[in-house]
Amino acid sequence: MTTEVATLGLVLAGGQARRMGGGDKASLQVGGRAILARVLARLTPYCAPILLNANGDPARFSRYGLPVVADSVPDFAGPLAGILAGLDWAAKNAPGIEWLASAPGDCPFLPKDLVPRLHAARIAEQKPLACARSGEWRHPVVGLWPVALRDDLRRALAEGLHKIETWTGRHGAALAAWPDQPFDPFFNINTPEDLAKAEEIAARNPDA
Repeated sequence: MTTEVATLGLVLAGGQARRMGGGDKASLQVGGRAILARVLARLTPYCAPILLNANGDPARFSRYGLPVVADSVPDFAGPLAGILAGLDWAAKNAPGIEWLASAPGDCPFLPKDLVPRLHAARIAEQKPLACARSGEWRHPVVGLWPVALRDDLRRALAEGLHKIETWTGRHGAALAAWPDQPFDPFFNINTPEDLAKAEEIAARNPDA
């Protein structure tokens, strides 16, 4: 399994969390830890540096000591805008890194082998992009992105394209698959009910 490819990590924490009443979902606690801390624990063994994509005052994440990049595309253009911000940061500040691995800041149970499995999938399928799948569901926000495609992504966003799989379909994306039992490793929190369910999963699976 490929584990030594230089990769930048990007946590997408730029959503508006309307169904949670606003605020930062990444700061919510699951199993006694902030979701963001749980996500960072999965990325840190394989990614350096790690960035946060978030809009608004970056000081609210200062305790993590990580660079915070805002969307360069206005009006909350969705995850692709955050990914572009990360790719642009990589090109400017880490020119030796060719890959960016993204994960949302509201998924508390990401797999421990997330990044190497994404690399293994894109190598095996000989495709420039990779995304995660659990069971029958694809998770395009959990993906691997080549810095070399950042200008193409910028043009697509300027044309008004915001759907991730429409853009990745133009280039080809490999799928890295995980089982969705006993729980979905890409379970994400959108509502208070989801948060309660996440607490139940964490209680039953202390290593999750």
